[in-house]
Amino acid sequence: MGKPTGFLEFDRQAMPSRDPLVRLSDWYEIYTRDDDKVLKSQGARCMDCGVPFCQSETGCPIDNLIPEWNDLVYQGRWRDAYERLAKTNNFPEWTGRICPAPCESACVLGINEPAVTIKSIECAIIDKAFEEGWVVANPPSDEARTGKRIAVIGSGPAGLAAADQLNKVGHSVTVFERDDRIGGLLMYGVPNMKLEKDVVTRRVKLLEAEGVSFRTNVNVGAPGSLSAEELRERFDAVLLACGALQGRDLEIPGRKLSGVHMAMEYLHGTTQSLLDSKFEDGQFIDTKDKHVIVIGGGDTGADCIGTALRQGCKSLLNITRRQREPMERDDAHPWPGEAGTYFLDYSHKEGEAKFKRDPREYQVLPLEFIDDGSGAVCAVKVEMLSWSRDEETGKMVSSRSGDVRELPADHVFLSIGFTGHDTPNIVEQFGVNTKWGAVEADYGKFATNVDGVFTAGDMRRGASLIVWAIAEGRGAARAIDEYLMGSSELPCPNMRTELSSTAG
Repeated sequence: MGKPTGFLEFDRQAMPSRDPLVRLSDWYEIYTRDDDKVLKSQGARCMDCGVPFCQSETGCPIDNLIPEWNDLVYQGRWRDAYERLAKTNNFPEWTGRICPAPCESACVLGINEPAVTIKSIECAIIDKAFEEGWVVANPPSDEARTGKRIAVIGSGPAGLAAADQLNKVGHSVTVFERDDRIGGLLMYGVPNMKLEKDVVTRRVKLLEAEGVSFRTNVNVGAPGSLSAEELRERFDAVLLACGALQGRDLEIPGRKLSGVHMAMEYLHGTTQSLLDSKFEDGQFIDTKDKHVIVIGGGDTGADCIGTALRQGCKSLLNITRRQREPMERDDAHPWPGEAGTYFLDYSHKEGEAKFKRDPREYQVLPLEFIDDGSGAVCAVKVEMLSWSRDEETGKMVSSRSGDVRELPADHVFLSIGFTGHDTPNIVEQFGVNTKWGAVEADYGKFATNVDGVFTAGDMRRGASLIVWAIAEGRGAARAIDEYLMGSSELPCPNMRTELSSTAG
């Protein structure tokens, strides 16, 4: 602990970002970086707790050595900090930008003071490492190659983490992706302003230089593409890491009207058009000068908001059935778990800057999508809810108020969570067992009911966080290495508890 009184001397300074009204005019990354002096003071705030809950089951699931690299940043030992970070996290440049940082919710300092800015320090470490040339390709030698071949289906963070780990110990790994670019949700699910795609492709090129093979536009299991049988014949093991992209639908009257879309359809098309042609091809849903309603919250809903604002929407509402979160932790959200407090994400701040109000409306129940007479949506009929505490159970329950309204809408985006994988052909052809939309595998073992077939990430545990996907990929890599070689020295997280934070 480099500065015993650091947490008393320095205030928290969150990761800096560009002015909301300025960044709405482009699609570049919203974040900037503090200078080293500020980052040093933020590292000094880490108390080096006797029990660092930031690394506990309610904190970081990949067992990041957080107090160690916080202290090293305080000391100005940036390269040492990078080497500590790289021990546990394959892709800190991604988690440092888009992970919601459960480590900060679990920070001991956060009991009665603002938590340490763990996420921004992590991002600064890896960005400096790339700038200084410390991150270089380090492929296994030809002599270290085992001759074992592994197919990874899905190129999101779980699949890529597993591929990276398995390649490090000499196995030959081929990653199959149905889209035209590698990255899964990192490429097409997370908008460019939150994660610039050069940050994704930079790491993919490194993995390729280290020996990982990538094949895009391969929809495994689909007619005319590779079948499960072919993959099992050609590879010694297969990892299913296809995510959980089946969005939860909202079956109310008018659902089939044009203008009502699933959130991922909107986000995927927008990013692909940006990358392909800078929107010249017109192959995206355009909300310019339109009334927009986003139903549901979470990261996906926030990303829809940020996208519509950049397109120049006329109005924007984000409606949810939930109550507004409290300003401070309540009894339902004790430390060190998720805080559950009111929070303005990047796009909420942008909406507030443009329209002078938080775009979210709470306690709103959608009833019907209204037809404009031509088969297109023109409004959403809603009813306001009220919430009260049930005296017997102590739980909050909602009741309908009878206050019915119509909200104008030219485009509606459904962001109400995910129900599981969207790859039924893969599941059927491999013959793996499923439950509640996820492929079944014993927790911590990752093996399915089919010999030699493993699963990890959202496809196994349901829609969750990027840091959990990386943890799963590392764990699956060790399980596959043990399966192929009889034992494994691959490090993987000590994933003590099955926790899931459903995205939406």
